[in-house]
Amino acid sequence: MADHARRSGLVATISDSTIWRWLNEDAIRPWQHRCWIFPRDPDFARKAGRVLDLYQRLWKGRRLKDDEWVISTDEKTSIQARARIHPTVATRPGCPMRVEHEYERRGAWAYLAALDVHRAKLFGRCEPKGGIAPFERLVSHVMQQWPYREARRVFWVMDNGSSHRGARCVERLQQKHPRLLPVHTPVHASWLNQIEIYFSIVQRKVLTPNDFSGLDAVAERLFAFERHYEEIASPFEWTFTRRDLARLLEKLEKRPSAPGMAA
Repeated sequence: MADHARRSGLVATISDSTIWRWLNEDAIRPWQHRCWIFPRDPDFARKAGRVLDLYQRLWKGRRLKDDEWVISTDEKTSIQARARIHPTVATRPGCPMRVEHEYERRGAWAYLAALDVHRAKLFGRCEPKGGIAPFERLVSHVMQQWPYREARRVFWVMDNGSSHRGARCVERLQQKHPRLLPVHTPVHASWLNQIEIYFSIVQRKVLTPNDFSGLDAVAERLFAFERHYEEIASPFEWTFTRRDLARLLEKLEKRPSAPGMAA
């Protein structure tokens, strides 16, 4: 940019650092970028709105009863057990923990979890791999517990992953659990699923750094953290509502299309 300014005659001389300082002061930082996904589900507003209503304990405009519950669920795949080839050195004053870069892979879990969004109650399973059968084992485990086994309705918020996608998933689950109502988020809207917030906490506080002797150690730490989390945590303070969603979609509608793309 400095070269362009000089060649075009805008200035006689200017340094790279001056350009950098001007851009930084004006909050224009072309060296930064951020990825995002444009909503492409034609029914995005309706599907997202149902989920947002459930977080406010609403369904089709009516308040949920005391014996109706909302579960958020998904799976975190390929959680590896990475055994470091040299022992980790514990932290001490003035020196951070030292974790060997090289490791041996000792297997991986698919971690399936369900979160009662209004009770901060967790249910988790470690499975060799994901899929329909492991997911339905998680569902059965939850639905056999109190208060869900006696509930009027239990709403399960889930994405469109292969293990719980579409009408066939709804049919399978409701055949086994008549009180269960699957509620799918729109495509590419994982931010609407509260279990993803919990997974981000797990990634930072349980799985980082990844230094496990084997899969049993991974499972032990995951389950221990579930119990610890339930003791100290409160339900997430979800504040994003239908009104916020409407403003966001309106803003996206006004965003100009990229060259060569349809408006």
